[in-house]
Formats: sequence, C-alpha cells, structure tokens
Amino acid sequence: MFRKRRTYLDFAAGVAGNPSSPHEEGRRAKEELEDARTAIARLVEVQADDVIFTSGATESNALAILGYVRARRALAGADVPGRNNMHVLYLPSAHASIVENVKSLAVEGITAEALPIRDYRVDTDTLANMVRPETVLVSMDAVCGETGVIWNTREVRQALDIARGGAAAARVLLHVDASQAPLTEKITRDHFGADLLTFDASKVGPPHGCGVLIAHRTIPLVPLYKGGGQERGLRPGTEVPECARSFARSLAAAERGREAFRTSAERARARLVKHITSAVPDVLIQEGRAQAPQIVNISLPGRDTDYLVALLDEAGFAISTRSACETDSEEGSRAVFALTGDRKRALSTLRISWGPRTRGRDLTRFSRALVEVLAFVDSNTQR
Repeated sequence: MFRKRRTYLDFAAGVAGNPSSPHEEGRRAKEELEDARTAIARLVEVQADDVIFTSGATESNALAILGYVRARRALAGADVPGRNNMHVLYLPSAHASIVENVKSLAVEGITAEALPIRDYRVDTDTLANMVRPETVLVSMDAVCGETGVIWNTREVRQALDIARGGAAAARVLLHVDASQAPLTEKITRDHFGADLLTFDASKVGPPHGCGVLIAHRTIPLVPLYKGGGQERGLRPGTEVPECARSFARSLAAAERGREAFRTSAERARARLVKHITSAVPDVLIQEGRAQAPQIVNISLPGRDTDYLVALLDEAGFAISTRSACETDSEEGSRAVFALTGDRKRALSTLRISWGPRTRGRDLTRFSRALVEVLAFVDSNTQR
C-alpha cells in the first residue's frame, strides 16, 4: 500500500530513533535498549525488569538512597506520627554520592549513622547492636574506589538479618555500590547480599554517562525528579540505547576476562608494592584483608602529593591523590581518614590504578619514575 523507502521526520524526538517512539526507528531503538537490559540482567542474575538505566553511579546511588527512604516516608502517610523517625546507616569511606545523599536525608529529619569500621572491615558485632526497629537502609560500596579494599557486604547482610530475627517484613535493605567490582569480582546480586545494586559503565569500559540501579519492582522507590515515564517511571528522560549496548558489552568482556586480569593484576601489584616499599622506607600502604589487586593506595606523610601528581603527569603518568569527585577537598582523602583515623596519612595519599590493557612494563616504568620524583622533591626540600 505504501512505498518502503524510509524518511525520518521525527527529529524533534531525537536525531536517532527514540526508544519511546512508536515508529520503526523507535522500535529498533527500544529493542536495542531491551537487549542490553536483558544482557546485564543475566550477568547480575536478576530479572530484566530489575535493571533501571541511569546516567551513572551517582544517579543510581541517589535513586537508591533518596528514592527508597522517601518512598517509605510517603507510604507512611502525612498524618502518621514519627513518619520521619527512620534510621539509615552508611559507610563513611564510601563514594561521595553515598555519603552526601545520606547527609541530605539527615537534613530532611532522617537519623543517619556511620557504619563502624575495624581492621578495614565493617565491624558486624557492633553493627548488630546499632540496628533499631526504625532502621530501614544500609548503604555501602563493594570495593573502595580509593584504596581497593573489598568490603564484607555479605557479612553485613547476615548481621542485619540476625538483628531482625530473619523476619522478611522487618528486613533492612542493603544498598551496595559495586561500580569498582566488575573487573575483578563476581557481580551477581547474591554475591553481594544486596537488595539494591549500583554499577557504572565508565568503571568497566569506554562508555561514559551510563549506569544502572538493580532493584526489584517490589522495592518502593520514588523518582528524584519528574518528566516522563521511562525506566518504570523512576528515571525520566530519553534512554540512550547505544550507551546501554556498550555498557552490556563491557560487562560481558569483564566477565570473560576476570580471572586472567585478577591473576595478572595480583602479580603486578606485588611487584609494584615491593619496589615502592624497598625504595621509599617511610611509605604507608592502605590495604585490607581482601583487596582489589588493580588499586594501590599509598601515603607519603610530609610530602605534597598534589605536587607529586603534577610532576608525574609531566613525566607521562596519570595518577591521582583520591577520588576524582573529591579532588578539590582540602581535608585529604576522606576514605583513608575513615579507615585509619590518621589525618596526616589522609593528607598525603596517592592512588595508582590500572585496567586490563595496562602493560606490566608501564607499571615498572611508573615505579621508577615515582622514586625519581620523590628523590627530586626531597632533595629540594632539604636545601
């Protein structure tokens, strides 16, 4: 009846097919988006409907924390006494998008407390005594993005269940930001013991501006803002199928290469740490009993590590002092201070991290450059 040659006349919906549009281009975009959703769901071992696409981990964490607690408050009703009498626990060394959103809840009248840390682990014995009848949420990360410490999320889950006597109706939800986990750790929801789970594309592969929140439909959530019915009505805004597809592919590649990368990273880390500690006697290493091998965090008390980063940048090496989201902080590494309680240690940190494409000889070159730069800085300081 009609000629088949296609002419795209829906640029107002987007220069490519909008997944919410009803025409062929929109249907293709929708299919691409849903294929990516299904692929990610299989890797995390959840239902496809549990995968909510966002702009990244920061938005996913905000939706998990603010979206859940505000939903619980709304369900309580405006006339219910004590509707703000809710209690949230959070890991003080976690990413700023966890800590700052919990602080936002505190401004709204929600009681917030930091999880207890002992020996680079959540102290679950102390945690059990902190859980109250009004505790509704615990938020933490799986792997510290600054130090590489792998947190005991499953032990936290068990402690919460024991504290509540295993009653499903009284379950305290556990939110885990697993953005730093995919390269070296399993990423299934059961592995973390999580109810809500965050991932970020940029921590796995090339795509930026894409993340997911894993949340079963039975978990009440409210959107952070209004504007559309996308992503179960929880994340208004046009989805980006191309980014979702790239994210799914990167996660699948990380799954295939995980064991090989972990093995090589463990060897590289051991060599790097050995060289640094043998050449720099006063260096301090931040590491826990369980450690992501591709992240090394050191402290060099008394040195200006921001200056060291600049010198190493000139030498061709890109490293940082702490999380990129907190580089303007004058308090040093919040994560390292939460772990050690040592302000001098937190003010003198360097973070070295790498991925599957980083070559061992490049790390060797870096360790030599670091020693040379330190010698240069120390000799000038002594003059």
